[in-house]
Amino acid sequence: GLGFNIVGGTDQQYVANDNSIYVSWIKKDGAAYLDGRLQEGDKILAINGKDLKDLRHKDAVELFRNAGYHVSLKIQRRLQPQNGPVSHRGDGDSGGLPLAAILVPGLALAATAVWILLRYRQRM
Repeated sequence: GLGFNIVGGTDQQYVANDNSIYVSWIKKDGAAYLDGRLQEGDKILAINGKDLKDLRHKDAVELFRNAGYHVSLKIQRRLQPQNGPVSHRGDGDSGGLPLAAILVPGLALAATAVWILLRYRQRM
């Protein structure tokens, strides 16, 4: 197979008020995983030029099963959460503080120190 599972369709909406087909799981070492472009949560708009809009889940599954060896997918990347992390943990990201959280207070402290130094020098 293609190495991933799908959810959605007119009869099994994955997202409320949306009949689209979505990638729910990518099999490790499967074709999609090895290709590296498809991600869980991606919306699949078309397969081999065939629009997946307003299909029942089983009809979409049938299109994927009969796709052949050369498969072309048109996808829409999922939106990242507005208030959550953008990258996945475990990819070398320590998850620490953003650089701005360190630089802004540090620059403010340095500016204050320079101002105090200049004021001190004027008095001498």
